Amino acid sequence: MSSIATTPKPPYYAVIFTSVRAEVEQGYQQAAKRMLELAEQQPGFLGFESAREETGISVSYWSDLDAIKNWKLNAEHQQAQIQGRNTWYAEFKVRIAKVERDYGL
Repeated sequence: MSSIATTPKPPYYAVIFTSVRAEVEQGYQQAAKRMLELAEQQPGFLGFESAREETGISVSYWSDLDAIKNWKLNAEHQQAQIQGRNTWYAEFKVRIAKVERDYGL
Protein backbone atom coordinates (compact mmCIF):
# COMPACT_ATOMS: atom_id res chain seq x y z
CA MET A 1 0.00 0.00 0.00
CA SER A 2 1.34 3.45 -0.86
CA SER A 3 1.84 6.04 1.87
CA ILE A 4 -1.00 8.20 0.50
CA ALA A 5 -4.30 6.38 0.05
CA THR A 6 -5.80 6.30 -3.42
CA THR A 7 -9.40 7.35 -2.94
CA PRO A 8 -12.28 7.73 -5.38
CA LYS A 9 -13.85 10.97 -6.47
CA PRO A 10 -15.61 12.61 -3.48
CA PRO A 11 -17.84 12.47 -1.62
CA TYR A 12 -16.58 9.79 0.75
CA TYR A 13 -15.85 9.71 4.49
CA ALA A 14 -12.74 9.94 6.65
CA VAL A 15 -12.41 8.52 10.14
CA ILE A 16 -9.63 10.44 11.89
CA PHE A 17 -8.17 8.69 14.94
CA THR A 18 -5.81 10.85 16.98
CA SER A 19 -4.05 9.23 19.92
CA VAL A 20 -1.39 9.53 22.57
CA ARG A 21 0.05 6.12 23.36
CA ALA A 22 0.52 4.83 26.87
CA GLU A 23 3.91 3.42 27.84
CA VAL A 24 2.67 -0.17 27.44
CA GLU A 25 3.40 -1.97 24.14
CA GLN A 26 1.80 -5.33 25.01
CA GLY A 27 0.84 -6.53 21.52
CA TYR A 28 0.01 -3.14 20.04
CA GLN A 29 1.97 -3.50 16.77
CA GLN A 30 0.49 -6.92 16.02
CA ALA A 31 -3.03 -5.68 16.76
CA ALA A 32 -2.57 -2.57 14.60
CA LYS A 33 -1.42 -4.72 11.68
CA ARG A 34 -4.36 -7.10 12.16
CA MET A 35 -6.88 -4.23 12.33
CA LEU A 36 -5.63 -2.89 9.00
CA GLU A 37 -5.89 -6.37 7.45
CA LEU A 38 -9.48 -6.66 8.73
CA ALA A 39 -10.44 -3.14 7.65
CA GLU A 40 -9.17 -3.83 4.13
CA GLN A 41 -11.66 -6.74 3.96
CA GLN A 42 -14.64 -4.61 5.03
CA PRO A 43 -17.09 -3.52 2.34
CA GLY A 44 -16.74 0.21 1.78
CA PHE A 45 -13.10 0.48 2.91
CA LEU A 46 -11.21 2.86 0.61
CA GLY A 47 -7.77 3.34 2.14
CA PHE A 48 -5.60 4.20 5.15
CA GLU A 49 -2.89 6.68 6.14
CA SER A 50 -0.98 7.03 9.38
CA ALA A 51 1.67 9.25 10.98
CA ARG A 52 3.16 8.88 14.44
CA GLU A 53 5.27 11.25 16.45
CA GLU A 54 4.36 12.10 20.02
CA THR A 55 0.71 12.20 18.91
CA GLY A 56 -0.42 9.61 16.37
CA ILE A 57 -2.90 10.32 13.62
CA SER A 58 -4.48 7.57 11.55
CA VAL A 59 -7.06 8.22 8.87
CA SER A 60 -9.19 5.55 7.26
CA TYR A 61 -11.42 6.29 4.29
CA TRP A 62 -14.86 4.82 3.75
CA SER A 63 -17.56 4.92 1.09
CA ASP A 64 -20.40 5.78 3.46
CA LEU A 65 -21.52 6.02 7.08
CA ASP A 66 -22.95 2.48 7.08
CA ALA A 67 -19.51 1.09 6.17
CA ILE A 68 -18.00 2.99 9.12
CA LYS A 69 -20.71 1.70 11.46
CA ASN A 70 -20.16 -1.89 10.29
CA TRP A 71 -16.40 -1.56 10.88
CA LYS A 72 -17.01 -0.21 14.39
CA LEU A 73 -19.24 -3.24 15.10
CA ASN A 74 -16.69 -5.81 13.84
CA ALA A 75 -16.16 -8.19 16.79
CA GLU A 76 -12.37 -8.34 16.53
CA HIS A 77 -12.20 -4.57 16.12
CA GLN A 78 -14.36 -4.15 19.23
CA GLN A 79 -11.88 -6.27 21.21
CA ALA A 80 -9.01 -4.07 19.99
CA GLN A 81 -10.99 -0.97 21.02
CA ILE A 82 -11.35 -2.35 24.56
CA GLN A 83 -7.63 -3.18 24.70
CA GLY A 84 -6.84 0.32 23.43
CA ARG A 85 -8.95 2.02 26.10
CA ASN A 86 -7.58 -0.23 28.86
CA THR A 87 -3.92 -0.51 27.85
CA TRP A 88 -2.52 1.17 24.74
CA TYR A 89 -3.77 4.76 24.81
CA ALA A 90 -3.33 7.52 27.36
CA GLU A 91 -5.92 9.47 25.38
CA PHE A 92 -7.61 9.40 21.98
CA LYS A 93 -10.26 11.11 19.89
CA VAL A 94 -12.23 9.88 16.88
CA ARG A 95 -13.60 12.31 14.31
CA ILE A 96 -15.73 11.41 11.30
CA ALA A 97 -15.80 13.82 8.39
CA LYS A 98 -17.34 13.90 4.94
CA VAL A 99 -14.74 14.59 2.25
CA GLU A 100 -16.28 16.92 -0.29
CA ARG A 101 -13.16 17.82 -2.23
CA ASP A 102 -9.66 16.45 -2.64
CA TYR A 103 -6.71 17.24 -4.87
CA GLY A 104 -3.01 16.57 -4.99
CA LEU A 105 0.12 15.97 -6.99
